[in-house]
Amino acid sequence: MPALVPSRLAIPASIWLLVGAVTAEQVFVSGARPAWAAEAAELSSSPLLLQDYRPQSMLRVPAHPRVHARFPVVDVHTHFTVRLHDSEEGLDDFVRAMDQQQIAVCASMDAKLGDTWQEHANYLWRRYPDRFVVFVHVDWQGSGSGSDPASWDCHRPDFARQVARLLATARQQGASGVKIFKQLGLGYRNPDKTLVRIDDPRWDPIWAACGELGLPIMMHTADPMAFFLPVDKQNERWDELQRHPDWSFYGGDFPKYEELLDARNRVIARHPRTQFIGAHVASSAEDLQQVGHWLDQYPNLTVDLASRISELGRQPYTAREFFLRYQDRILFGTDGPWPTERLALYWRFLETRDEYFPYSEKPFPPQGLWSIYGVELPDEVLRKVYHENACRLIPGVRERWEKFSKAFVPP
Repeated sequence: MPALVPSRLAIPASIWLLVGAVTAEQVFVSGARPAWAAEAAELSSSPLLLQDYRPQSMLRVPAHPRVHARFPVVDVHTHFTVRLHDSEEGLDDFVRAMDQQQIAVCASMDAKLGDTWQEHANYLWRRYPDRFVVFVHVDWQGSGSGSDPASWDCHRPDFARQVARLLATARQQGASGVKIFKQLGLGYRNPDKTLVRIDDPRWDPIWAACGELGLPIMMHTADPMAFFLPVDKQNERWDELQRHPDWSFYGGDFPKYEELLDARNRVIARHPRTQFIGAHVASSAEDLQQVGHWLDQYPNLTVDLASRISELGRQPYTAREFFLRYQDRILFGTDGPWPTERLALYWRFLETRDEYFPYSEKPFPPQGLWSIYGVELPDEVLRKVYHENACRLIPGVRERWEKFSKAFVPP
């Protein structure tokens, strides 16, 4: 007698994953069609939670894992407060990893502009002054109450002028850039509770001051395209959004994805003397043709790779062409500090033509249920992406990179 197959009605549909437990040959070998065959062909012989699914690839293809980068690297996008919580021990451990991975310099995004920004800088510089540069981020709320946007500093008439003054001081004290988080456009609100616009003319003096001071702006605008779509069966990031429902910006009074990027681009166009870094491949790694159009249109725009090899690596032909064409406009970044296992995947993606390998060390991919392919960049392009472009663009990087590279022994 065949084993009884549990009824679909007895188990919530959301926990079933089709794994093809019963083949056509197994069902029909006797020539008869049991009553349970149709349902058995659709269901696993035992239920499996999607969150527990860990498929192992059966591909047997050449693999060329990397233990460090081919050339000394500048990581332009890191978060040492967010990831390490300003831990001294964690910093020591990561600097050892930087040495092993051939990371010469990291740019930290976690210093809040104001009288205390140097506290974060001192955390990094006290023992490692030659390994880090620091970007400051604007404190839009200030002394105001989080639940009362009308009390926020950014709504005071002199706010932009005060920020410009603080930026000048920070530049004199060694700051290398400015970080703008995605909350500008998606989180910060006006006194009437509407969302603050990225291209609000009130902020123009801030963008202009950055240009005058030579401070590039790392601007994170919007998020992956899928985060602005319904969280339904057609959303390719459904699993991720189930784990992080607050990452969804669909509905409510959130602007559309395109509206946010258009607003950012208007700012870039209005301030041609200011250098902008579009974080996370300008938040459009899914559409490199569009990013290329922006790079052609805005000479003061560059992009970084932070947390986007997951997107770039699933379109290796298009991505490689993008790297080759815009090799002078792309910066290496990770959004880390990450474990060495993940850093090694960045080198593998950029340096090899390996097929179908993970983009994260986590057993369940955090940004999409797929694997990636390498783009095998030529050495002259790797050098630009790894360090030359950052040395040219970000104050304080070149001298630190040169000091590290003097002791670097090529593999």
